[in-house]
Amino acid sequence: MDLFSDVMATTRVGRAKFTRRRRSGAWGNRFGPYPGAGFHVVLQGNCWLLTLNDSPTMLTSGDVVFLPHGTLHAMSNSPDRAATALPPEPEPGRHDDFSVVGDDSPCGDDTLLLCGAYRLDGGQVHPFLRALPEIVHVPARPGRHPALRTAIDLLAGELAHARHGADVTLQALLDLLLVYLLRAWLEEESTRRPGSGWLAALTDPAIAAALNHLHREPARPWTVQELSNQVGLSRTAFAKRFTSFVGQSPMAYLAWWRMTTAARLLRTSDAPLASVAQRVGYTSEFAFSNAFKRTFEIAPGHFRRQHRASADPDPDPDPDRDQRGVRG
Repeated sequence: MDLFSDVMATTRVGRAKFTRRRRSGAWGNRFGPYPGAGFHVVLQGNCWLLTLNDSPTMLTSGDVVFLPHGTLHAMSNSPDRAATALPPEPEPGRHDDFSVVGDDSPCGDDTLLLCGAYRLDGGQVHPFLRALPEIVHVPARPGRHPALRTAIDLLAGELAHARHGADVTLQALLDLLLVYLLRAWLEEESTRRPGSGWLAALTDPAIAAALNHLHREPARPWTVQELSNQVGLSRTAFAKRFTSFVGQSPMAYLAWWRMTTAARLLRTSDAPLASVAQRVGYTSEFAFSNAFKRTFEIAPGHFRRQHRASADPDPDPDPDRDQRGVRG
């Protein structure tokens, strides 16, 4: 698995929430703050994005907005409104997935929105996502980001017509939307701010190679010297460049990645603690447990039980939802 895929896998948990809304006339709703990453796609028409600190941003058909930190914001037909003064977006009946509602009667002046959020594990958010700005806006531009545009078109088509398996396809497309919009943002940023932060880390051949080594083999007893040898830099130059781009030293990042990987294994597998410890580079279960407790302030066994207890055993008890829930 490459680093960018790991960024997605380690932070996103559960199913993406979403709702489709058709708006007309004077309207507005606020969203957040919430423990996740929000998104909006303008499928038709135009509207305004309102935040607490920035000027209103006009959004047009095809625009995508990503809010990686769940920042309070609002969507409205007018820029002359305060985000905090607007009513909150109604909460769905299901805690893990917004329903899809709205009137599909065609009207040229209406605005059709896809709004939602990705659930994130707040204790394991990758530094790349933490470094993103509060608002990531990828405007629709002819010829730009074709993969993202294709994903949006496919989402719009799935939402407009009830089909068998829609519950599966919608979730898969929402995952693709997240990957494609972050790729698009990286492409946009590479022309605006080259050579800085995580953008540089992901594009610098030496640092990207080192990160991929750490992600592929977290159990290996890496040293700064060995990593620098692997990527063809001196130890001093490598350590300085890695710390400058990533925001922490190679060994500090490795320690964080090992604990993040361990937490994912505890959530998603029944592997014994000794096996989990070995897979992240610890020969002693005792040493692993101590390191895990220092990071998460909870023992690994308790972490696993807590996660299992909070998991929804039946996230979709309605067997007919596929045939009803995707039409407006």
